Amino acid sequence: MPVTIVVKYPFNYIGFLFFVIGGILNIWTDQLFKKNKTTVKPNEKPSTFIQTGPFKISRNPMYLGMALILLGAGFILGSITSFVGAPLFIAAMEMFFIPKEEKNLQEQFGEEYEAYCKKIRRWI
Repeated sequence: MPVTIVVKYPFNYIGFLFFVIGGILNIWTDQLFKKNKTTVKPNEKPSTFIQTGPFKISRNPMYLGMALILLGAGFILGSITSFVGAPLFIAAMEMFFIPKEEKNLQEQFGEEYEAYCKKIRRWI
């Protein structure tokens, strides 16, 4: 639904950079979850508290990666309406998923998780 094109060719190709960075972040994070044999599902209790890799810069690197992919799609498509997805995704994560995950991590890892939250930001 291209209402108004705000990012025109060739500048829209910057979206591929966001796609690549977001994809790498998601794959890297997913591999850490698998390597540490812990759940990626937000409603399940984690068995391991991961603080390495992308978790050194963001408490939610997988959500950050997904937001970057959506932002990339916005640039590639170039219209104002194509940029709506990323903010809506971030708002949904903030309201529905991250609070539950943080509660689970707090219950499971207590003071260690609190200390981590004080030094690592939620998104970036």
